[in-house]
Amino acid sequence: MLTLSVDTLLQVTGGTVLAGSAGTMVNGLAIDSRQVQPGTVFVAFAGEQVDGHAFIGQALADGARAVLVTRDDETVREAFAAAERGESVLVRVADAREAVEALGRYHRERLMCRVIGVTGSTGKTTTKDFLRSVLATRMRVVATAENRNNELGVPLTVMEAGADTEVLVVEMAMRGPGQIAHLCSISRPTDGLVTNVGVSHVEILGTEEAIASAKGELVRAIPASGMVFLNGDDAWTDTLGGFAVGPVTRYGLSEEADVRAEDISIDEDGTPSFTLVTARGSAEVHLPVPGRHNVYNALAAASVGLYLGLTPEDVVSGLESATFSKWRMETFQSATGITIINDAYNANPTSMQAALSALADVPTRGRRIAVLGDMAELGSLAELAHFQLGELVPALAVDVLVTVGERARRIAEGAVAAGMVPDSVRPCVAAAEASEVLDDLVAAGDTVLVKASRVMGLERVVEGMIEPRVQPSA
Repeated sequence: MLTLSVDTLLQVTGGTVLAGSAGTMVNGLAIDSRQVQPGTVFVAFAGEQVDGHAFIGQALADGARAVLVTRDDETVREAFAAAERGESVLVRVADAREAVEALGRYHRERLMCRVIGVTGSTGKTTTKDFLRSVLATRMRVVATAENRNNELGVPLTVMEAGADTEVLVVEMAMRGPGQIAHLCSISRPTDGLVTNVGVSHVEILGTEEAIASAKGELVRAIPASGMVFLNGDDAWTDTLGGFAVGPVTRYGLSEEADVRAEDISIDEDGTPSFTLVTARGSAEVHLPVPGRHNVYNALAAASVGLYLGLTPEDVVSGLESATFSKWRMETFQSATGITIINDAYNANPTSMQAALSALADVPTRGRRIAVLGDMAELGSLAELAHFQLGELVPALAVDVLVTVGERARRIAEGAVAAGMVPDSVRPCVAAAEASEVLDDLVAAGDTVLVKASRVMGLERVVEGMIEPRVQPSA
């Protein structure tokens, strides 16, 4: 956890004291007043919808010892004075985000643990979740929580690590060129893992080659003393491997992989089982999450665990006991007997195909229903990518297709063009309309997959199936 004096905080952030004593010590940092603990630094961000300066009093009441603000006015000073404790201090910084990043860099310089950077077009969050569970069988681990994988999330994750942390796992998102390099400048990973390169973000980067180069920023950041972990079955692995200055471990299904899976099968509940084959022996694995594609995510985590000295038995224990971030192949039954696979956090063509394959593998007493929404950031490929995805739907045992959004209408058109009965395809404009359709459509025993890019808000569709509307009596 971040621990420093306010004097040092001023040096690191370039801040100035507006009120209070600079001699006090602080522990931890929060950008949400609801997460303030005694001794915390509270950073008041002035967002478009919420201004953190309005919560200065609450943060101090909850024990914040230092408050970082970006403006100095009567309202801010009065809020501080009204709630001030003897040891509290009010500090003004020029830029709140840059201050958080600077504190993250400061804290990282004092950490002695290994830092594993994780990125990729698909699967990085699930891989991070597997990795956290695997490493925790023998080590003290801190890993990215929720969606803290950007310019704010990465330094916050770094500052969660303490002197007793043995491994820090940092997930890194990418919106454009230079972003991962920037995140690496904060987290300074000792080792790096790239799950794959796909067509996500092509709207921003233009080509798949440019995406590979951007993901390769993590590989370039790994020193010669570290290890780079790559999906040996990905088409861009040779390119990414060429960026490495140190050794590379490849995982996958081919015999050439350093860590591989053999004899993959799908269990009765739709979850994969396989034989984990390593240089240190083999072991049987039964994953706790549906989807054949999750074998790759598990292999990625296994590769890192073995590299850090875990036994195959430790790795299996961690994989089989892993828990996952919400909205990632989150599977449960509603009170009305519907099996719901909630994968509504994000989507691109690769992850959509993987989710549909997982739906096809899940046994069901009723129908398989796919609720698919728009995929964002595909640029000029958007129309074709949605249509081509739709062409795959009839071959993947989908009985009913519900699409949500204007781009996703092309999924519906592709499915019909590939032979799906038009009456089994229901295009919708928005999540609310899809919920109404599903109210009339879904029955006990059905299995429903919900997936789209985050901007579509399809978690509302899931909520509608969990808590269906009660129709008024006549």
